[in-house]
Amino acid sequence: MSEPLKTAQFQRPDCTNRYALIACEVLYRECCHLTATGRHTIDHFWLSQGLHDLGPERMSARIQEQIDSLPGGVHDAVLLGFGLCNNGIAGLRAGEVPLVVPKAHDCITLFLGSRCRYRELFDGAPGTYYLTTGWLERDDSVAEDDEGATIQDQLGLGMSWEELCEKYGEENAAFVAETMGDLTQNYSRLVYIRMPFEQDSHFEDTARAGAQAKGWEFASVPGDLRLLSNLLAGHWDEDFVVAQPGETLAPSYDEHVVCPCSCGN
Repeated sequence: MSEPLKTAQFQRPDCTNRYALIACEVLYRECCHLTATGRHTIDHFWLSQGLHDLGPERMSARIQEQIDSLPGGVHDAVLLGFGLCNNGIAGLRAGEVPLVVPKAHDCITLFLGSRCRYRELFDGAPGTYYLTTGWLERDDSVAEDDEGATIQDQLGLGMSWEELCEKYGEENAAFVAETMGDLTQNYSRLVYIRMPFEQDSHFEDTARAGAQAKGWEFASVPGDLRLLSNLLAGHWDEDFVVAQPGETLAPSYDEHVVCPCSCGN
């Protein structure tokens, strides 16, 4: 009987690389699908979507902490599954390998495949709320040591009526509750971004029901995995920023969204 083969007996094919993907959990299904069908070896490190609620400085610090904790000499590059996200990736520094990020303001661009398509949809209907499988099924909570530190907490959105009255007085509490109670009050339309690998209409039906409950218009549009596919495949063209070791990411304040910066060196 022959000896079972061990992984260590095999060498990695010359045509493949090993990447570390640090991404928001809303991209979970898309990135797992692309990893399973792609050529390269990709190690996933997921961060809660609730990270966005901590504000840009805390968000950036958490992602940098994850980058710095990666083992040395293992990965050929670190990939970020984030957009600029209100400057939540600003200041991130590449370690010993390149740090790669799509040129996108937020994750919606990643689901739609390009900044141009997102701009077209936004200009056509600005009061639109977008949903995908990740936003429907992934938890948006934060770590216990961040409780009370989110933007919503600082604004008092998590307070009970009694707590609002104690902090602001009854008259002001009523105003705060009415003004800040519903963060979706400026939306009138919900768009579900449907991915090609979805097996049935379960998530789309859930999104449609949510729109009906709010009295919103509902629409479904096909998603486009092009940006995420190129990110994971190592095809980093003009739609990506590649920060070399020691460089940091900075907002570009133009159509490029984000750029590498070596001014701190």
